[in-house]
Amino acid sequence: MDNSSEKVILLIEDNPRDEELTLRALAKCGISNRVVVCRDGADALNYIFGRGNYEGRNPAEFPAITLLDLKLPKVDGLTVLERIRLDERTRLMPVAILTSSDMEEDLIRGYRLGVNSFVRKPVKFELFIEAIHQLGVYWLLLNEKPPQQDKL
Repeated sequence: MDNSSEKVILLIEDNPRDEELTLRALAKCGISNRVVVCRDGADALNYIFGRGNYEGRNPAEFPAITLLDLKLPKVDGLTVLERIRLDERTRLMPVAILTSSDMEEDLIRGYRLGVNSFVRKPVKFELFIEAIHQLGVYWLLLNEKPPQQDKL
């Protein structure tokens, strides 16, 4: 797959097992893009907006895709999504919710907040690999991401 260093994947996932499975699935699919991992919603927002440990990172240079879990410590995933969509610099940032939640209200709220895709994590690893492969092919190869926002 595309190994372009400029097409960063942002993985926002607090479960170490799901993080490992996602990273293994990306590798197994031949996706060699750089993956930035944030393990809670507050850290994710710091990365996205270039604050804290990520001071100086330009929020207008967003990842090719952000894989967002919903059940996160400190700031939940739907609040992270809401803050991304409320800021002019990140409003167009591609975000896919990748969650084990089967709650219909999470699905509805995610789309109301402007998520680009909502994927339930399959239980079987083989199905999970296929889901990650499809996400990778679409978001990293087929999808044309919005232009970077020049004005901050």
